[in-house]
Amino acid sequence: MTDHLHISDHEIDGPDPDLARDVASSLRAIPDFPEPGVVFKDFTPLLLDTALRDRVVADVVRRRAGAVDVVIGVEARGFILGSIIAHELGVGFVPVRKEGKLPADTHSVSYTLEYGSATIELHTDAVWPGQRVLVVDDVLATGGTAAATVELVGRCGGQTVAVEVVLELGFLNGRDQLAGTEVHALLTD
Repeated sequence: MTDHLHISDHEIDGPDPDLARDVASSLRAIPDFPEPGVVFKDFTPLLLDTALRDRVVADVVRRRAGAVDVVIGVEARGFILGSIIAHELGVGFVPVRKEGKLPADTHSVSYTLEYGSATIELHTDAVWPGQRVLVVDDVLATGGTAAATVELVGRCGGQTVAVEVVLELGFLNGRDQLAGTEVHALLTD
C-alpha cells in the first residue's frame, strides 16, 4: 500500500505554496522499501505529470538562471530533473554515479546512508576549476549523498552554488552535513 503525502505534513521552502501543494499531492510514501523500517519517498508520479514537472523545473530555473555553469544530477533520480534543468538553463549536465559505473578516471567519496553506506564517483574532468555547480537530487535525507557530491565538486576545483531537492526529510537533519552550502527544498517532511 502507498500513501500520498499531504501538504499539511510539510513545510514549504519557497515562494509558491500552490506548487508545493501540488507536488506534495503527487508524491508517494512507500513503507519498508528498500528495506524494513525505511519509508521511500517516490516522486515518479510527479514525472508522469508533465505540467507539474515543468512547473518544478521552471521554479529552479527562475532561481538559478545565470548563476550556474553546470548541473550535476545525483544517481539515479537526480539525473531526471537535473538533465531537464541543465537543458533549460542552457548549461552542461554531469552525472554523479555509484562506484564503478563511470568509465574514465574518477574522484570517489564514501559516505553513510540512513540504511547503510555507499560510494559515489565523478569523472575527474567533469567539472573545471572555478565552475559554478548546481547539484540536483530528488530527496535530501541524511545529507550523506549531497555532502559527498559537494566534496567531489570541490576535488575538481568547482564551486557548489546550491543543492536543489524536491523533498527534504527534515527529521534526518541532512542540512547539518551541508553547512556552508545553500540548500533549497520545495517541501520539507
